[in-house]
Amino acid sequence: MPKPPTLRSELAEGRNPMALGRVCALTQRFLAKPEQAGRLIEFLWDDDEGVASRAADVLERVTRGHRGTSERVLAPSKEALLGLLAEAVPKKLRWNLALMLGRLPLTATEARRAAAVLESWLNDPSSIVKTTALQGLADLTRHDPSLLPTVLDLLRIQGRSGTPAMRARSRLLVPRLEGSGKRRASRPSLRPGQPG
Repeated sequence: MPKPPTLRSELAEGRNPMALGRVCALTQRFLAKPEQAGRLIEFLWDDDEGVASRAADVLERVTRGHRGTSERVLAPSKEALLGLLAEAVPKKLRWNLALMLGRLPLTATEARRAAAVLESWLNDPSSIVKTTALQGLADLTRHDPSLLPTVLDLLRIQGRSGTPAMRARSRLLVPRLEGSGKRRASRPSLRPGQPG
């Protein structure tokens, strides 16, 4: 009787590292049982680029739009994920990490550290890595509003001179971030002892 496939063997399926393989089926499985999605994290460091890339792809899909799932699945591995960010090489791994960063419960210091890495990815040869780095930078401003002026400058520059995908993403992000900056600036400051 053949052994059932392991999670790693399912992640290894694919003609090349960029191939989807069983990503869609695995995403559905973990959406049904999100408490098990943390098992994917260990595979982000796999020596097989396809395994690491597909594990990141499934994690990104499972945590997208599901705040509770993001916190349960990603938060326990926050330090490891921030460390991986600086070492990640495969482009599919990079772009999925960039999209997941904003879902982590980051301190302002951690957000600045992550922003420095994402800013360096704006020189990546891959347009999708550069575009998701812009999205990640925009998401990080929620964790550290002091990043907002720099990120807006980068988005305006890339909105004029980036790849077509970067220009399109910048056009979406600039108005949103400008609006959030105005809302922050218009909030009255509280005096000591005043209820928040």
